[in-house]
Amino acid sequence: MTACAECGFEYDLALVPSMSALVRTTADAYVDVLRAEPGVLLRRSAPEVWTPLEYACHMRDVLLVQRERVLAARRCDTPVAEPMGRDERVEYDGYAEQEPTDVARQLQDAALLFANVLDRLSPADWERALIYTYPERKERSLRWVASHTLHELRHHLLDIRRQLEQGSASQPPP
Repeated sequence: MTACAECGFEYDLALVPSMSALVRTTADAYVDVLRAEPGVLLRRSAPEVWTPLEYACHMRDVLLVQRERVLAARRCDTPVAEPMGRDERVEYDGYAEQEPTDVARQLQDAALLFANVLDRLSPADWERALIYTYPERKERSLRWVASHTLHELRHHLLDIRRQLEQGSASQPPP
C-alpha cells in the first residue's frame, strides 16, 4: 500500500526524520475532538462503526502496541507482530465507559512514548524488520511501521471528525 484511497494518506518512507513530531502533533489533535459533548462522543453513526471515544481508545492502544513492536524488532531478528485484538478490546477494556479526558491524556502519553522510541532509532534500526500480519502477512521495515502508525492516527481522526460532524448536524439548534 502506498496510499489510502479513503483518506489520501501517502506512505512516504522518507519522512522518517519528522515522523515522531508528526505522530505527536496528530495525537494532540485528538485532545480537541475529545472535548466534544459526551453524548456525541458515545454515539455510533452505524452499528458497525465505533464511537469517537472508542476510536480514540483504539488509537491509544495502537500507539502502545506499535511501541512494543518497534522495541521487539530492535531486540529480535524479524519478530512477528501478532494481532492486537482490536475488536475485542472495545468490549474487554470497556472503551465506551472510559472518561474522554483520561483517554485524551493517555493518548498523548502513548504518542510521547512511541515518539521517544522512534527518536532513538539509528539509521540502521529504521531498516530492521518484523513480520506484520495486517493487511497482509509481510515483512515490513520499522520505517513502514512508523508511517503506518501515522496513517492510523490520521485516518481514525478523520473517522472521528466525520462522526462529530454528523452528530452536530443531527442535533437541533439551541
